[in-house]
Amino acid sequence: MDPEKARLLADLAPAIAVVVIVVMAAWVTTTWLRIKNGYPLDDGMGGAHHPQVDRKANEEIKLLNQENSQLRDELAGLKNRLANVETIVTDSGYGLDQEIERLRDRAE
Repeated sequence: MDPEKARLLADLAPAIAVVVIVVMAAWVTTTWLRIKNGYPLDDGMGGAHHPQVDRKANEEIKLLNQENSQLRDELAGLKNRLANVETIVTDSGYGLDQEIERLRDRAE
């Protein structure tokens, strides 16, 4: 190798090393931020790998899903009961005013 080229390479080596270290630190930092915030990680083939969710988070998700389905069932039951009450009250054959008058007559 030519001594001039060797000296040029020796002079540029620290700058190249600094650039490589900065690029690696930036890559590690962005990977850490992605993992911390739950973003998917990229593999070498362009696919996405989602970080693993810990067991505690899975348990919480499962409990919340169960509670959500219970509340939906309860809400559906309440809607049915309300529909029945509306049907009873709005039914013309119900005779609510006749019942009220009968109760007033008994009170007197």
